Amino acid sequence: MVVLDPGHNGGNAAAPGAIGAPVPDGAGGTKACNTTGTATDAGYPEHAFTWDVALRTRDLLVAHGVEVVLSRPDDTGVGPCVDVRGALPGQVGAAAFVGIHGDGAAAGGSGFHVITSSLDPAGPEVAAGTDALAAALRDALVAVVPPATYVGSGGLDDRGDLAALNLATTPAVYVECGNMRNAGDAARMSDPAGRQAIAERLAAGVLSFLE
Repeated sequence: MVVLDPGHNGGNAAAPGAIGAPVPDGAGGTKACNTTGTATDAGYPEHAFTWDVALRTRDLLVAHGVEVVLSRPDDTGVGPCVDVRGALPGQVGAAAFVGIHGDGAAAGGSGFHVITSSLDPAGPEVAAGTDALAAALRDALVAVVPPATYVGSGGLDDRGDLAALNLATTPAVYVECGNMRNAGDAARMSDPAGRQAIAERLAAGVLSFLE
């Protein structure tokens, strides 16, 4: 089983109180429940991108016999909070957690990166699994998206401030599938064919990890 976590949600912007509420960050502090996410300069929102890519990836994985759980049921709700998302893979007994996102960096930066937690919160065995999951997704994605030019190294990045990754008890990563403020990445991410290509590579990476 795999948990796919499409970032943000379509109703977040209308619920600032709910998404601004503090939740545990997995590092001894708190952070906001969630955010609205970013968008392309033309207004295509990250929450819609992540939802569409998650559905495409789910369908590809299910076709290969993989059970998939989504962290949210639609693109019109609020949340769930990042701590709830991070707890989900452990609750359902998933082998992996893949958060799907689009970055909102400076327009000159382009490409994807796969993020892991630098805190190794669930111990060395899970950390090794997380590294393997990140490498499998990175190796799959480079076929259609170049690695990020502006963050991390070789398409991989390590951070300690992402609550869902800090709180996960199974191998867990976030995939920033591109920079939505970069014209080239935005064109790919706004195009259904581009999203299908990304989903196919995400599915390939997950299948490689599971094998």
